[in-house]
Amino acid sequence: MIIVAGELRVAAEDRDRYLLAVADVARLARRAPGCHDFVQSADPIEPDRILVYERWSSDEALLTFRAADGPSLDLPAVVSADVRKYRISAVEAP
Repeated sequence: MIIVAGELRVAAEDRDRYLLAVADVARLARRAPGCHDFVQSADPIEPDRILVYERWSSDEALLTFRAADGPSLDLPAVVSADVRKYRISAVEAP
């Protein structure tokens, strides 16, 4: 299991436009083989912060999705990004 998680920062006034532009990417990802979850969402406290969360069955599924032709996007500039990939070796109930 692969989890991609972290944050993006955009200008606060650009956040809604950014999230609207990437909504179709989430729809495509969620239909992709091996995708268990995919979301970019607004942080409820910090107006310039976007939360990133993806869950994939494997590196191959993630890389196949990223290599596919997706929609052309007119995105606002990302000011900073701190997104990491995590390899999960076990899953259990909380």
